[in-house]
Amino acid sequence: MADGATYSKPSSDAAQAFPVDRMLHAWLARFTLGVSPAALQLAYVDWALHLAAHPGKQANLLEKAFRKALRLGVYALRSAADPSEMPCIEPLPHDHRFSDEAWGRWPFNLLYQSFLLHQQWWHNATTDVRGVNPHHEEMVNFVGRQLLDMVSPSNFLATNPEVLGRTMDENGANLMRGWENFLDDAQRKLRDQAPAGAENFKVGENLARTRGKVVYRNRLIELIQYEPTTKTVYPEPVLFVPAWIMKYYILDLSEQNSLVRYLVDKGHTVFMISWKNPDSEDRDLSMDAYRRLGVMHALRAIRTIVPDQQVHAVGYCLGGTLLTLAAATMARDGDEQLKSMSLFAAQADFTEPGELDLFIDESQVTYLEDVMWEQGYLASNRMAGAFQLLRSQDLVWSRLVRDYLLGEREQMFDLMAWNADTTRLPFRMHSEYLRRLFLNNDFVEGRYDVDGQPIHFGDIRVPMFAVGTERDHVAPWRSVYKVNRLAHTDVTFLLTTGGHNAGIVSPPGRPRRSYRVLRRQPRDPLLSPEQFQDSVESREGSWWPEWEQWLRERSGTRGQPPGLGAAEKGLRPLVNAPGRYVLVS
Repeated sequence: MADGATYSKPSSDAAQAFPVDRMLHAWLARFTLGVSPAALQLAYVDWALHLAAHPGKQANLLEKAFRKALRLGVYALRSAADPSEMPCIEPLPHDHRFSDEAWGRWPFNLLYQSFLLHQQWWHNATTDVRGVNPHHEEMVNFVGRQLLDMVSPSNFLATNPEVLGRTMDENGANLMRGWENFLDDAQRKLRDQAPAGAENFKVGENLARTRGKVVYRNRLIELIQYEPTTKTVYPEPVLFVPAWIMKYYILDLSEQNSLVRYLVDKGHTVFMISWKNPDSEDRDLSMDAYRRLGVMHALRAIRTIVPDQQVHAVGYCLGGTLLTLAAATMARDGDEQLKSMSLFAAQADFTEPGELDLFIDESQVTYLEDVMWEQGYLASNRMAGAFQLLRSQDLVWSRLVRDYLLGEREQMFDLMAWNADTTRLPFRMHSEYLRRLFLNNDFVEGRYDVDGQPIHFGDIRVPMFAVGTERDHVAPWRSVYKVNRLAHTDVTFLLTTGGHNAGIVSPPGRPRRSYRVLRRQPRDPLLSPEQFQDSVESREGSWWPEWEQWLRERSGTRGQPPGLGAAEKGLRPLVNAPGRYVLVS
């Protein structure tokens, strides 16, 4: 195999699947959005049977229904006499669907109050049913929320006073614009084109503009080395390992939002892994292939270009998980190439992976394997759909109301354009990731072997800097915080405002940004996540300077920058950054 990549046959039962079963599941997935019907049915049967066997819970739900109906009736009478009457139920803090003052007028106040009371009742009905498997309970509750969100009065012209008011004011012009938006989106979807406005953002033109060269390429990665912008640089290079579920340039967006550019301007020599967007020919690429062809080959190239220097390694999201596996393997083998390790919104322990856990169980993983088997990869639209479901209020229904009923288009910006530039995931790797890490948690629980020998998180002894984001639906910060339990070295944990992506892209000067940071030595007492929040003071501003200072404290005296590549050693620059792999759609 090219580049020294060797693969073993899959050991899971999936290797013994009948082709007709896989073909059937792949066909069904087109209608179920990739969700296993068996997993969903098992969850509902579990919930329904246990609820049927608990008359006390049923009586409690009947009582709640009666009390809520009474509250709504009283509110209806009082609000008819006094429009300023306080509502009987308030939306949740993150729910902004009914924030417009028009919802306070009759009959719309009764519509949205009734909806919120129904929503609350169904939450009570689908939770706290004794005996139900917790995963099944979460699935039933989640699906219930999705179904209720579909019929929210905010989603329809006749029951949304804000839309009705806009329609009257504009004599229906908003609906005409909305219809044009719908047709435009439908055509783009059929042609597999990027969403409206994304065409104004071009990789290499106004995105991923930091100057550099691709200095190494194999079948899986291009390694970019960025040109220095300072006369002297710190001797230890910085290597970014981004997630292969995304294009690398989230770390090098427009010039003002580029973490790469920020580090280069501070005197750091920066390298970036740019993953190939896999196709059906890459179906057998394994997790270990990503470790070796990705992290280890990049380190080998960097050692050639910048000899005799250790590396500050940085992993983002899945790239952080992969970097942790690589670092643990290196620690086991006595490989001391790393100077430090930074993890951005990255998990190693998957016991509490957040709402993505809703889509992961044995039935769902088996179903997903069959879906991937057909093409040899997981299509980007399936992964994007799962993320949208997690925040359907904001990413689906509110967008439909804005675009198609109000006739407005949200202005495209660099992070949105990047988010639309999706990637695929190879069959073998994604199956191994879901089973061994996400589902079975093999790494943390001591069952993960590399080259036939076990690896362990606790073997990593280089300093660590871990970043979590407060509103992360992909890698919840409490899960990221577990690095403090796992590591046997000094750990700096930083919690910043924002979500999985916007919290990381947080340049200095951006308003309404803050963070908390705690440096902990191995013998220091461990704080719980709640204690961390209560005891660590919040600081205003971007977290980037805090991290850059941490890197600086662990770097040597500045000197002359290295050359781009090392032509005399077989690593001549190939093409200008951003390279070729990032352009493959």
